Amino acid sequence: MSQTPPAILIADEMHPSLFTLLREAGFTYDYQPSLTRAELIRQLHLFAGLIIRSKTTVDSELLSQAPNLRFIGRAGAGLDLIDLAATERLGIRVVHAGAGNRDAVAEQVVGMLLALLTNILRADRQVRQGIWDREGNRGYELGNLTVGLVGYGNNGSATARRLSGFGCRVLAYDKFLTSYGDLYAQEASMEQLLAEADVLSLHIPLTDDTRMLVNDDLINRFAKPFYLINVARGEIVSLSAVVQGLELGKIRGACLDVLENEKLSRLTPDQQTHFDYLRQSDRVVLTPHIAGWTHESYIRINEVLVEQLVEMSRLP
Repeated sequence: MSQTPPAILIADEMHPSLFTLLREAGFTYDYQPSLTRAELIRQLHLFAGLIIRSKTTVDSELLSQAPNLRFIGRAGAGLDLIDLAATERLGIRVVHAGAGNRDAVAEQVVGMLLALLTNILRADRQVRQGIWDREGNRGYELGNLTVGLVGYGNNGSATARRLSGFGCRVLAYDKFLTSYGDLYAQEASMEQLLAEADVLSLHIPLTDDTRMLVNDDLINRFAKPFYLINVARGEIVSLSAVVQGLELGKIRGACLDVLENEKLSRLTPDQQTHFDYLRQSDRVVLTPHIAGWTHESYIRINEVLVEQLVEMSRLP
């Protein structure tokens, strides 16, 4: 790679800290967060680098119009917006800020789970309505539960560290790692999670293998009713399966920061039915894809991303 860092097109809205970090690292950039897809395709041939967040989909059509593109930076953890097979075929390097929001994601998991276990949201609504129901809001202690993590990368391991402070047992399954057990989590098989977990928390990317991973079949394979947490990607979990699991008592409760379809004004009739069930249930905690979306992580993501870009620029 050239010793002179090339010009970068920033196509999504970013925290201003990114610009200072890029300049201090010697990168030049063009910030155009309002670009339409058509405008992006017309301009991308002028740039060697592209930085995106969540708005821009990088597919074969876009890449075919970018003959000078050498790298893509994703200001976030997930890479499902990028056609990785196409970038590999074209020799385009891809970096992301996987460690940038891990602490925020981990805290969101703990916060949502505690809110569910101790009925915080329901109790809050009741007290505001003048209802003082102690017995009806008796909760469960996290420390008595076995938590199963699927995925033990940045977010999974950060979550395990926080859960360990509550004294609960943590099992972790990651098909891509070996010998990853540590002070905070015990390495486990998926079969062990299904047999022993009281809580299932997902920390995996969206891929062809993980799409609709949590379906009727998986839920029915759990040995005991469990709590479900999804702070990863919505399409990993079938909402129809979650609704059925809740109705049948296979799922004790769900914490969902992401949904199968997050465009709530454009749900299919079936999706609307499932969403209406979930939003009316006291056994479900819903948030709008904000795990990892803190003031601190907004800046930290940029720091991690620029560190990755600097390291990449040193490679041949």
